[in-house]
Amino acid sequence: MIKSVAIQGVKGSFHHIVSQQYFDEDITVKECLSFDNAVHSLLHNKCDAVIMAIENSIAGSIIPNYALIDDYQLHIIGEHYLDIQHHLMALPNQSIEDIKEVHSHPMALLQCKAFFKKHPHIKLIEDKDTAEVAQRISKERTKSIAAIASTLASELFQLEVLAESIQTIKHNETRFVIVKTSNSEIPKEAINKASIKFELDHKRGSLASILNVLSDCKLNLTKIQSLPKIETPWKYAFFVDVTFDAYKDYQKAKSIMQIMAQEFKVLGEYKNTVR
Repeated sequence: MIKSVAIQGVKGSFHHIVSQQYFDEDITVKECLSFDNAVHSLLHNKCDAVIMAIENSIAGSIIPNYALIDDYQLHIIGEHYLDIQHHLMALPNQSIEDIKEVHSHPMALLQCKAFFKKHPHIKLIEDKDTAEVAQRISKERTKSIAAIASTLASELFQLEVLAESIQTIKHNETRFVIVKTSNSEIPKEAINKASIKFELDHKRGSLASILNVLSDCKLNLTKIQSLPKIETPWKYAFFVDVTFDAYKDYQKAKSIMQIMAQEFKVLGEYKNTVR
């Protein structure tokens, strides 16, 4: 039973919203200003799970979080897709022309590039978390500085929304994963998605052979992400997500890949929630 979760950010952040939607509003939320701190809380039994953004439909994969899951032997036990709507907000009674700086998480700034090209007088400054900036502006009563955050953040910190949905692509989703130190306890018949990691010999056709196994075993490849092996130049690890209708098909594919691949690892087996 998961009673507490660690999130990157403060209440009002998108991770906080996921905690309410995936679990319920009674879940205890531990605020952390970095994913490393959130994982540290999990490893030291200060929470039961961590909610972690893993990829965005505009900006792509969040590579450091793949590394955290891998390095600390964490297990993905679930996923959640959230529609991300970025709003520009500041203390009341200001206009966009009054704003000199916008502080926000680098990913949020990247997702809103087109909007800020129309407002070149605003200086963009990278910060740790979207909602934490909103909280700081509210607490310190800072004028001429705006945040990019959720509607929930504007309500919690009593900020005025100057512009709604400023992200470049209006349909903007982020995939979050829920991770624990142990694997899922849901029954096999409910599992229809898996995240795996493997390495391959640096030779022609090695990746194609693995992909053929997935196809032959009726698995659908939904994500493939390569990460370089820093200690071994020009060698890569592959992080792969697959979905399937029958767990036995996945089991068959897994047994074959364990023989073919190097450093094969299951990162999680869980329920597919894609829309």
